Amino acid sequence: MGMDRNTVIGFVLIGALLIGMFVINSKSRLAYEAEQKRIADSIERFKPKVDPKIAVLDSLKADSIKNIAAGIPVNNIAEKKSVLENDLIKIVFSNKGAQPVLVQLKKFKKQNGDTVILQQGSFNQFDYSFNSAANKSAQTSKITFDGGNVTINADKSQTVTYFLGDSTGKKLTHTFTLKPADYMLDFNIGVGDNSLFNQNEINFVWQNEADQIEHDYKYEATQTHICYLENGDYDFEMIGSHDNELSFSKPVEWLSVKQQFFLTALVAKNKFRNTAIKWKVPADSSSHFLTKATATAKLEIVNGNVPLQVYYGPSDYTVLKKYGNKLENIVPYGSGVFAFVKYINRYLLLPVFNFFANNIASMGIVILLLTFFIRLLTSPILYKSYLSGAKMKALKPEVDALKAKYTDPKTNTLDQQAFGMEQMKLWRSAGVSPLGGCLPALLQIPIFMSLYYFFQSNIDLRGENFLWAKDLATYDSIATLPFSIPFYGDHVSLFTLTAVITSMLISIYSMSSMQDQSNPLMKYMPYVFPVLLLGVFNNLPAALTWYYTVSNIITLAMQYVIQNYIIDHEKILFRIKENMKKPVKQSKLQERIAAMQEQQKKIQDMKNKR
Repeated sequence: MGMDRNTVIGFVLIGALLIGMFVINSKSRLAYEAEQKRIADSIERFKPKVDPKIAVLDSLKADSIKNIAAGIPVNNIAEKKSVLENDLIKIVFSNKGAQPVLVQLKKFKKQNGDTVILQQGSFNQFDYSFNSAANKSAQTSKITFDGGNVTINADKSQTVTYFLGDSTGKKLTHTFTLKPADYMLDFNIGVGDNSLFNQNEINFVWQNEADQIEHDYKYEATQTHICYLENGDYDFEMIGSHDNELSFSKPVEWLSVKQQFFLTALVAKNKFRNTAIKWKVPADSSSHFLTKATATAKLEIVNGNVPLQVYYGPSDYTVLKKYGNKLENIVPYGSGVFAFVKYINRYLLLPVFNFFANNIASMGIVILLLTFFIRLLTSPILYKSYLSGAKMKALKPEVDALKAKYTDPKTNTLDQQAFGMEQMKLWRSAGVSPLGGCLPALLQIPIFMSLYYFFQSNIDLRGENFLWAKDLATYDSIATLPFSIPFYGDHVSLFTLTAVITSMLISIYSMSSMQDQSNPLMKYMPYVFPVLLLGVFNNLPAALTWYYTVSNIITLAMQYVIQNYIIDHEKILFRIKENMKKPVKQSKLQERIAAMQEQQKKIQDMKNKR
């Protein structure tokens, strides 16, 4: 839109007016501030001199004076720290908020040698409000409690108690108890007067920050979950790459922030109600924390108590199982479509692994022996697969003859339908199942997936070195690249290379014994799958890629021995010929399939005649 002369003059006048108002207001403000300073200086000259020691004491009491004005029953005391510890864990408490402020796991170290810390900083806290006076409330996290003395009990457990009370008999206590050789902290909120809370329930808030512990931030983030037990059913949510939240309509027994190998869990013996949890995710790894979670819930006061428990410790199935509250489900031994493999891990692989680990010092050798055990267990399946392949190979001349019979010499095209029907008849007459090679391979998938989960979740592998791998729980990098390759990464894992190369050798060896090699695409199959493995395995734990390397070597050896020294090809061919002489017995399903194929052949013949 254009502007005429009058419009321009109007804008100039408005601007001049605004500038003038700004200058006038600035002068007025400066004059006002000067007058206020003069008055303050005059008052200061007439104030009595204060002893510096008294001034320090008054500053220490400042928070308490504010709390007293709000009607909060507190003592004028400074912050005091107390410690509960056993052989496994050290927990530092503060009387400010009467809660843990630092949690160290004594048996576990980071790669730099520092002790693993699961809680520290101001974000990690328990908090709730209570009725401090008529029409007034206070937050426990902002109040300095009395007490804090540590008591050693008869069972060698340690207890620290904090309390808050007034002359009318109102009392609030926080009691923490740590048993010997245990990661679980008992936490009880004692309520001396129900008038402190409305509707006999506490609106509880729990904050937890999961800091980076492992070497690979990105991989640890993918293994970090929000876990919960809702009405007896376990489930979890991955933290993902965006902030998120969950709300629960049913009672919740416990909530947990689980990292790759460690977790913090809050357990409510009387269950949480109206529960919700939300979590924030940092934009990048520079923040050095994986997520910050805030949970809110209502806790019912029963007989003046709210019993809770807090677990600070490893994501160890054996340790978590003993608590009897389904915390062991947090260990991801199988999920989603492959949730069923967790039973293979729990009741087969884990006991065998523990047996070897308790008797052998090197975890690399433990994995080697576990691999031999698994291959021995699956050897009958592998034998049936190779036997089926040998039978197919023995029938190759007959199959080639059928292919020549149903190939049009003019167009050199194969009548797939007619060939398929005759091939099925040949297989049935020879007593060969077309699924004989597929089913054994499918039956090995549960073992494959169970090991995939097992080696990613087993904390016993953490920090264990073998050959060039410094930590079997993460990838074994032998070289760092100056750039990142999509789908591969910025490092070279040697165990990944050995797993891929041995996998390629298996594929090439298997291709050489295939009955049909006419499909040109099949020539490239031995290389496609190993190349995919190269990208998938490069960021996975070295324990997993070491297992696949050993497993592939054993498979190659078994293939050679079975096909050259166990399977008698002449005997197989003789049995096939004998079976072809016998009348073919078909099941009802086979009869239906044969009838459908015959019907389709008739329809196709009629179309060809037209």
